[in-house]
Amino acid sequence: MLLRRLKFLAWLVALLAILLGGSYLFAPQWLMRAGHLREAMAAKLETHSVQVGDTRWSYYEGGEGPTIVLLHGFAGDKEVWLPVAALLTAHFHLVIPDLPGWGESSRVAQGNYDVDAQAARLDAFVQALRLPRFMLAGHGTGATIAAAYAADQPQRVAGVALLDAYGLKADESDFARLASAGKNPYLFDDRAGYARLTALEFAQPPGLPGRFVDVLVERNRRDHDFIQRTFQAVHAQPLALQQRLGRLTMPVLGVWCHDDRITDISALDSLRNGLTAASAISTSTISGCNHMPMLEKPDTTAQILTGFALSH
Repeated sequence: MLLRRLKFLAWLVALLAILLGGSYLFAPQWLMRAGHLREAMAAKLETHSVQVGDTRWSYYEGGEGPTIVLLHGFAGDKEVWLPVAALLTAHFHLVIPDLPGWGESSRVAQGNYDVDAQAARLDAFVQALRLPRFMLAGHGTGATIAAAYAADQPQRVAGVALLDAYGLKADESDFARLASAGKNPYLFDDRAGYARLTALEFAQPPGLPGRFVDVLVERNRRDHDFIQRTFQAVHAQPLALQQRLGRLTMPVLGVWCHDDRITDISALDSLRNGLTAASAISTSTISGCNHMPMLEKPDTTAQILTGFALSH
């Protein structure tokens, strides 16, 4: 009897290995999706969707306590916040959307996805979910959208956290030099292009398995037109955040990776100097990361956001 059970277990293990290996080779997107769902479950988040205006929003929601809405950056998705979310849901109610046009949220062909249009969509989304007054945090262009929303809807926002934000006066970065030369590093056609982008964004690029990289390459190829068009729209507003700083009346937190190659850390001085109406100003710098603090330093990022949220 024992031998029979051991043979069955050995057969089962072999079958699972074959299925996983086959999935990795022929359907790696399924394994990636399963990994995200597992990570979301571990963070006590559930996946939801809601139709609001022209957009079918996909978002994570979970946790108990004061509400924090987390916005990803350019060409990103809600999954970038999962490592931080796992450290926040014990104390906060989180809402983490795919911004319209990105991730699993829908996209309107030839629609406008600049900062103002996205801030307007965010307002409709917040109202559809009937969120109470909340803290809003954004990364990169997500921070620019967060600031635009907070400037227009100050009564809804208890505080705004801006992480490695785009749209401020700053010394020229490696990314800015590429953009000025007419190059868009967010467009890539192969693994080498993906490697160049992650080297620009991360102090230590993530070691993603090759077939998972292939999924991202294929997705990027499919979205080339949208990425380029949105890139041009966003970068036509290089001071979109700078111009709104004086209208932010709530507490504001600025967080920057010390070695950011996308938006130089000198932008943090522009942020401090421009917040003439904010009720409180906090800033933090994080060592050992480049442009992606929520992925590179999730513990530190979560601690900073927690301290800010609890103090306001």
